[in-house]
Amino acid sequence: MRSRVPLSIAIDRRKVMELALRILSKTKIGLAAALLVLCNPVLSAASPAPPSNVEDVPIILLVDLSSGQILFQRNPDRRFVPASITKVMTAYQAFELLEAGKLQLDQAFPFTRSSFAQWGGEGSTMFLNAGENTRVSDLLLGITTVSANDASIVLAEGAAGSVQGWLEQMNATAQRLGMSNSRFGTPNGWPDEGRTFTTARDLVTLGTALVTDHPDQYRAFFGHRSLTYRGITQPNHEPLTGRVAGGDGIKTGFTNEAGFGVLGSAERKGRRLMVVVAGADTTLERTRAARGLIEWGFSAFESRRLFAAGETVGVIRVQGGTKRSVALVSPRAIAAALPQGTESPGITARIIYDGPVRAPIAVGEQIAELEISIDGAEPSRVPLYASEAIGPAGPLARMINGVIGWFT
Repeated sequence: MRSRVPLSIAIDRRKVMELALRILSKTKIGLAAALLVLCNPVLSAASPAPPSNVEDVPIILLVDLSSGQILFQRNPDRRFVPASITKVMTAYQAFELLEAGKLQLDQAFPFTRSSFAQWGGEGSTMFLNAGENTRVSDLLLGITTVSANDASIVLAEGAAGSVQGWLEQMNATAQRLGMSNSRFGTPNGWPDEGRTFTTARDLVTLGTALVTDHPDQYRAFFGHRSLTYRGITQPNHEPLTGRVAGGDGIKTGFTNEAGFGVLGSAERKGRRLMVVVAGADTTLERTRAARGLIEWGFSAFESRRLFAAGETVGVIRVQGGTKRSVALVSPRAIAAALPQGTESPGITARIIYDGPVRAPIAVGEQIAELEISIDGAEPSRVPLYASEAIGPAGPLARMINGVIGWFT
């Protein structure tokens, strides 16, 4: 069984936080550790006051994805009904199947007559007809842009054979992503007597996976202001896309039970913020809160880059592989979000992973996290991935590596 191993790393401030590993000691299981602290005098700035228009919103979470830092939170672990934000999970599951080759964008699925009897024209809709075959690409645009309930059912039945089969896939994927406080009882978020629930923290986990794991599909299917299908044009009610600089998604939700909610995101100069607002009383309150938080997050905090996208963050040892170590990278730039006016922050970074790391390792496999600690703030983490594939070593190589290990 692997143990959690912290590997602290040094950042050379002369090279704008460039990594400089220094072997200082060995842990009990023989893995090297090194330490970094930016050791200038610390001039901590007070945490900025959040925008005033969020005072009455019961659930809020604003996260800077470049560092994993929580910029503002209110009841992030309180369970609530996501309503149509559920469709983000449906879209993510579809993207997973597309990547695995188990689903094709040009596939067409029918709107069965039995499903049409229940879902035809029900709530938000693409106005699909009974028996009509619709391509997966069109279904996804309907789901992400106009929150089409009918499209969600057609996709679920077509891709998984039944709604129940689709829900099993959705919930298995949610658990794999670490959404431990979420459960999905419908593919479209229709009221189901509380069987579907989530938290703001879990939705940020989902949104992060969406933009990180499937960036091309995210850009293709999210962030459209309207959809025209079969001559009918409908607007997207999501409040960020085209309304705030860098806004590109993600999804709103509303029922009488849930109130007004949104999972939203915006990116500026490579820095992405993600926000959850839930339980708002009106669509205006939701809109003002989401936009206000995004604007506040970008303006009240500055981003200090630690590592560029794809830059080596650290190197950890590998056991039983064709190579004895692997470099760790992030697909997006890693930075620290600091309140405006923070002149010389104290920053500590640690690589944390389950060790020993054993081959085989796939390229792009997440095998570690970078924990970033800033004076006056809670530590945050961003995932780190293997920069290359490492296969299992043969018997002779394992023997040689074992001997070398005694002397290093």
